[in-house]
Amino acid sequence: MILKAIRSLLAFIAAIFAAPVMAAPVWQDYNPAAFSRAQEAGKIIVVDVHAVWCPTCKAQAPTLDALRQDAQLKDAVFFKADFDKEKAFLREHRIPRQSTVLVFRGKEETARSIAESRPRQLREAVLAGL
Repeated sequence: MILKAIRSLLAFIAAIFAAPVMAAPVWQDYNPAAFSRAQEAGKIIVVDVHAVWCPTCKAQAPTLDALRQDAQLKDAVFFKADFDKEKAFLREHRIPRQSTVLVFRGKEETARSIAESRPRQLREAVLAGL
């Protein structure tokens, strides 16, 4: 009886370690065609409008990176839009500054956060767009 329980436990542990690990979505550089395809497919899209020189963007990065691990966002598409280069995107979506994070469900913008760097509040703002 004990031997059977030990075997069952070992089989359970082996199954856990053999289970495929879910890969987190990766950040993609913003690309109008890829963004459009994700919208047409009805995907959840997270866009981080950032600038390399921006201290608020740097403060947001760990929280946004951690969100890629969230099970609710496992099928989301993550884009980094460079504030200094993607001027057409900024105009189209009326983005006033770097450190803006947008969430879309298909073509509809469902959440926007501007300059929020507190982890809990930023996380809640993004997840509110789901």
